Amino acid sequence: MGVRGPECLPFYPYEHTSRHSDLGLVDQSAQLIEGSSWDDLDPIEIIRLRETIRRLNASPALLTLDDRQLIQALQLVETRDGALVPNVAGMLLLGRKEAIIRYLPTHQIAFQVLDSAGNVLMNDWFQEPLLRSLEAINERFGARNQAQEIQVGLTRLPVPDYAADAFREAVNNAVAHRDYTRMGAVHIQMYPGYLQITNPGGFLEGITLDNLLVHEPKPRNPRLAEAFRRINIVETTGRGIDKIYMGQLRYGRSLPDYTRSDREAIRLTLLNDANLAFAAFVYEEDVAGRALDLDELLILNYLRRERRIAVEAAGALTQRGPVYAQTVLDRLIKRGFVEERVERQERFYYLITQLHQRIGESPRTLRPSVAEREEMILRYIDQYGRITRREVIDLLNVTDRQARQLLARLVGRDIIRLQGSSVASHYVRA
Repeated sequence: MGVRGPECLPFYPYEHTSRHSDLGLVDQSAQLIEGSSWDDLDPIEIIRLRETIRRLNASPALLTLDDRQLIQALQLVETRDGALVPNVAGMLLLGRKEAIIRYLPTHQIAFQVLDSAGNVLMNDWFQEPLLRSLEAINERFGARNQAQEIQVGLTRLPVPDYAADAFREAVNNAVAHRDYTRMGAVHIQMYPGYLQITNPGGFLEGITLDNLLVHEPKPRNPRLAEAFRRINIVETTGRGIDKIYMGQLRYGRSLPDYTRSDREAIRLTLLNDANLAFAAFVYEEDVAGRALDLDELLILNYLRRERRIAVEAAGALTQRGPVYAQTVLDRLIKRGFVEERVERQERFYYLITQLHQRIGESPRTLRPSVAEREEMILRYIDQYGRITRREVIDLLNVTDRQARQLLARLVGRDIIRLQGSSVASHYVRA
């Protein structure tokens, strides 16, 4: 049989709603739930809603309303034949658990903690209403989100494994933007060295990895997202993605990694690979009233890892193009962080020597970049069929912690996988 060309595939009726959701043509969260009633809403969750509004300093006018007025104001119910009927957003936020299971069986959230061999240490599943579920997940995360402390002047600066506000924003985005027409759970998985959050349903039409930072907000479930915004659960500007990036970059960590996302699911990986010296530098700039913005952090963090950048690469990194990137680079030059050099008639930008020294690296003794180290690991596996953590340490002259982080990056992107356990464990190509 020859090479297969274009072919026609069936488009089943059950796929129509999901496809319309992908295109932004239908708001599934605004759909009324046939057969449900006001009595399917949990009075305890309405109390929780009020407490959430108060705690998060949302609109005080909402708290002056009675229960029915409050829920109508948030557009979580609609009137049908003189009675209030919940829509999908209302059921997700305030429904009784038994009603959610009956009417919205696709709503599930899994919080899992796994060891380096993939053994499950915690496996909690939630089908409760969203406010209750999110509180429980944040409690579990907080109990496991450890922190290192570094001395910055007279201050002890805590550097957590993961920025708490970035974690909350990522989880809130996952539940607010998942495709509720698809079966499957939102998965939150904590591994040694990285965290992965997965939600059913890919990026909406027009959103790609290349414009994720600059595309205008485009929620999959506008009614639910608007309720989240008015309660102050998510970033009110709709730019929660910025908070996720800032949570990684301000501590010198790798960028949030969405590369494993596809049409079926959005998959976000956050690495726990903080650079303490860079975190101290960012903190000092904050205290001095010279806070770095997202684009500046993107470029500085890149230069710390990759040594130099051209304006075209900076344009791709910030996703705003070379003209805008040039203004960011000029700003960093004026601030005394970056210098321009001409090499073979091409312009490149480097961190100044003093800043390299300030964040713990010297341009004269730069180690291979993260990408170069990963390539060395993969070449070793291709040559010998496998690699152990001890071999990574010897090969790259890195610490045990750095070896774990490098391997976790590759495992998190499904490039390699762990085999065996304990002393016999090793890594092979996925």
